[in-house]
Amino acid sequence: MKTSLNFQDADAFYEKLLDAHQGLAPEASALLNARLILVMANQLGDSALLQACIEAAREPAPAAS
Repeated sequence: MKTSLNFQDADAFYEKLLDAHQGLAPEASALLNARLILVMANQLGDSALLQACIEAAREPAPAAS
């Protein structure tokens, strides 16, 4: 599993993600996130890798310095 930054353009992705949520009610926004997770998980496809990603996402973020 890659743990270092691997985005081609992280800022552009984040902006597109925010744009996708624009104007959505909280419930619709949560459903968008759920669908996006499932679409991206399907792209990965590897069960062990998906499990590692879930475990990594559950870890607390490092404190900002």
